[in-house]
Amino acid sequence: MTIYRSPFPDVEIPVRPLHEHVFEHADRWPDKAALIDGPSGRTLTYGGLRAAVRSVAAGLAARGFRKGDTFAIYSPNVPEYAAAFFGVSAAGGIVTTMNPLYTADEVHRQLADSGARFLLTIPQALDAARSAVEGTAVEEVFVFGEAEGATPFAALGAEGEPPAPALEPRRDLVALPYSSGTTGMPKGVMLSHYNVVSNLVQIDAAEGIGNDDTLIGILPFYHIYGMVVIMGASLHAGATVVTMPRFDLEQFLGLIEKHGVTTGYLVPPIVLALAKHPLVEKYDVSSLRNVMSGAAPLAESVARDAAARCDMLVRQGYGLTETSPVTHTNTPKKETRITSVGTSLPNTEWRIVDVATGADAPTGDLGEVCIRGPQVMQGYLHNPEATRAMIDEDGWLHTGDIGRADADAYLYVVDRLKELIKYKGFQVAPAEIEAAVQSHPAVADAAVIPSPDEEAGEVPKAFVVLRDGAAATADEIMAHVAERVAPHKKVRRVEFIDAIPKVPSGKILRRQLVERERAGRPA
Repeated sequence: MTIYRSPFPDVEIPVRPLHEHVFEHADRWPDKAALIDGPSGRTLTYGGLRAAVRSVAAGLAARGFRKGDTFAIYSPNVPEYAAAFFGVSAAGGIVTTMNPLYTADEVHRQLADSGARFLLTIPQALDAARSAVEGTAVEEVFVFGEAEGATPFAALGAEGEPPAPALEPRRDLVALPYSSGTTGMPKGVMLSHYNVVSNLVQIDAAEGIGNDDTLIGILPFYHIYGMVVIMGASLHAGATVVTMPRFDLEQFLGLIEKHGVTTGYLVPPIVLALAKHPLVEKYDVSSLRNVMSGAAPLAESVARDAAARCDMLVRQGYGLTETSPVTHTNTPKKETRITSVGTSLPNTEWRIVDVATGADAPTGDLGEVCIRGPQVMQGYLHNPEATRAMIDEDGWLHTGDIGRADADAYLYVVDRLKELIKYKGFQVAPAEIEAAVQSHPAVADAAVIPSPDEEAGEVPKAFVVLRDGAAATADEIMAHVAERVAPHKKVRRVEFIDAIPKVPSGKILRRQLVERERAGRPA
């Protein structure tokens, strides 16, 4: 068996709750800005954040929230997001996070599956939130700021020290983000305190974020990348995070200039803008020295153009929601290979397995990337079958990604076995979109695949079979889906065909459609 390991020595991973780990050094800089709201400049210091976390935990305890209960956050990035997230951790609870652009149906599905007792949102999303909680276990809806029909987040807090729940970090969950994994509908990814703390320690060993760094918090905190790397690793290091509730290029550039942002954990479309957009020339972004691109593949030409134009280091990394998330990175402490996602983090083993035979592929040959380490999830909520399909008996997580290793144990990810679509780094499950397409009265059948796109990486494309005698245009199909899903899940292309290719059991031959799409051949 060929097992690749990190160039870094293994690190000792403390067995302690997530909130205790993140704030272990925070008393060193109580007056330093922990989080700054980019649009308004509102600042939450480390001392203020620590106090808010304790207050939230005490308030939850006063409401009967106990160890193992679930709290849902349905919000864009604001400084108080961290207070809520780590307050739930301090109360012994589990945070399930949701895209603030989700429809009421999408929110309802996750609330029902996760069994959340409380929901926190923003005034702009309150109508969807109130509709979504109907028929779920949600007892109370909170809102950042104030809005009629919800409890202000500020009223959640309580004075005094919260009770300290008896947590077992290796077993007790702290985060429940949702991922489609390799196939199917989104599933709750069960991440323990130990899983996330492990990844924070691993990231610290490889990345070396310092308390003199300022980061741009544009990656959404509901997404595992923003949640752990920015909201977790950066706060543990004592860095300052400038949050943005949504991406606006001019505001993004202005905040880099205003706050002297040094580090950007980004996704490929933003790196593309740094490489090519004319607005970049109007701002001083010289403080931005270190950019990590993740969540989707970054084109080599884009990486090199951005690095040359802005005189900064551009790197790639790799991970999954199911691995808390980071497994590989081109660390600034070692050599960067721009077409590679780097070497594995400490305590992380990986293999390349031949898809046809299940045997280890020789170095340089393609195969499925398999990963083993302390950051690997506990499993999928309520879905042991999907868990067994993802993690084998020896603890190897089968990513569904195709890659190869070079002689120096750098990983190159080149393709995907799994069905997942990555639109601007966001996960889109084909099965979920197919259900929305098939709900159109004129549609008899449909299949959704990733279609290559220069700006987004991939966009959802629907192959549609119409009912006999029925008529519908591509625009009508796309508008129908757009009313039912979050914006990043919208179908962007439609092709009408006579039949969806399937195996006798009825499973869609999605791979066949993907290969035809990439080759530019009509289906």
